[in-house]
Amino acid sequence: MRRLARIPAARIAASVIAVSLFAGACGTGGAVDPGAVTANQEATPPDDRLDLDAAVDVRLVLEPTGLDLFSTAGAALDQVLLDNVYEGLLSVDTDDNDKIVPRLASSHEVSPDGLTYTFHLVPGAKFHDGTPLTSADVAWSLEQQFAPGSKAVYAADFASIASVAAPDPATVVVTLKQRDTFLLWNLTQRGGAVYRKGTDSASLAGTANGSGPFTLTRWNRGASITLSRNGDYWGARPKVAKVVFHYIPEPNAANNAQQTGETDVQTAADPTLLQPFTGDGYTILRGTTTDKFTLAFNGTRAPFDNPDVRRAIRQAIDKQDVIKAVGAGTAIGSAVPPQDPWYEDLTAIDAHNPDNARKLLAGAGFPNGLELTLTVPSFYPRAIGDVLVSNLKDVGVTLAVKQVEFQTWLSQVHRDKEFQLSLVDHAEARDLVNYTKPDYYFGYDDEQVRQWYAQARTASGDGERDGLLKRVARKISEDAATDWLFLDQTHTVVRKGVYGVPKAETSNRYDLASLAVAK
Repeated sequence: MRRLARIPAARIAASVIAVSLFAGACGTGGAVDPGAVTANQEATPPDDRLDLDAAVDVRLVLEPTGLDLFSTAGAALDQVLLDNVYEGLLSVDTDDNDKIVPRLASSHEVSPDGLTYTFHLVPGAKFHDGTPLTSADVAWSLEQQFAPGSKAVYAADFASIASVAAPDPATVVVTLKQRDTFLLWNLTQRGGAVYRKGTDSASLAGTANGSGPFTLTRWNRGASITLSRNGDYWGARPKVAKVVFHYIPEPNAANNAQQTGETDVQTAADPTLLQPFTGDGYTILRGTTTDKFTLAFNGTRAPFDNPDVRRAIRQAIDKQDVIKAVGAGTAIGSAVPPQDPWYEDLTAIDAHNPDNARKLLAGAGFPNGLELTLTVPSFYPRAIGDVLVSNLKDVGVTLAVKQVEFQTWLSQVHRDKEFQLSLVDHAEARDLVNYTKPDYYFGYDDEQVRQWYAQARTASGDGERDGLLKRVARKISEDAATDWLFLDQTHTVVRKGVYGVPKAETSNRYDLASLAVAK
């Protein structure tokens, strides 16, 4: 951590992929005893024991390609800007199972028929340029999401909205075409971000004008992004003056930065390299994530148009081998993490069974096995590919691992669908919707799944919604739409004297509101 006085002065539009900020490659440093990892951190001291002029240096992995939160995809952008620079009517408490909490709306009501939502804004909110934030800005921002031809990344999330009204400066009324059990959640995500009315989205690529507790003051491309305290913030004043996000993809380099004091907080620490931080000078925090490391099949092409081939590959892979190789993780069996209300343990579906995998391959016409290629972004741990090569070899599948730059993955796999197998981390929360899109890069097409998902969105209540989404999660697993190697666990290394550090779901958003530094 450094005193403020010592700080130097200073995507692809249609894509909805959310990419993890976890990256690693096993190396030196040593695995750590699980007893040295905690889900808790020390309570923040009173303000008179804090350095309120401190700057905190935080290691992140994947740098955003631009600052346009409206039309540029990628979780790296949400991680920096959501809650910190831009705010929505609502947010989520990642430490409380993603509970929806107030933000720019201090309260809201829903009509008995579920078609009208009325939000009451907090007083005194302003944009960073000093302009007061009113209901007109909120209404305009939401209208841009569902306007015809909208370039918003999550435009489809707001298709249920019929109109947005601003009857007075402090009130927003959202009227729906039909019930939408996803609306409140979608408002907590980037699609709910409030912009100043009339903002040209083209201007957002290199600048930001939100209402959050921090302003974006510097972007040193390829190296760091600096946020500074918003002295005119409507809410609680941040307890640090600056936060500098340093982009350090390589895990050993990140360890070195943490040990030498270049960083005070290391997010996405490689769990196999934590040994140096088990002393008194650090705390290692473990948190939940929504990072689903997904093995995708190109379902529109042979041999993956045969569900038995997909099931055989799933059964050939020992998920515990993968988790052991990367150092931490949870087997889930479908695209739903445990914190979602519709989660159930589906790991028994296509569980590890190499003998049956061989039978399925033979029945599908491949008694002598297959030769396949796996395309994977180069910043993911090589250890994952090594396990897949070994596991698949046991059932007669020869796997070649092709590592590519992430931009190449986006164009080749996600956009052009030129691949056989692909591995990527889907970090986005509540993204079952991907399995309802036949033109998505998975190539999965099931009418029943689409019907259940649509019914869940218009359900009469959360209970009905959750039951339908459980059906979706089970069906995509039974169909082997993709495979889910593991749900990541995030590890954060914190230097002694730094408090209020986010520890859960840190790939999606990194709320700095509670960050503090001891004198």
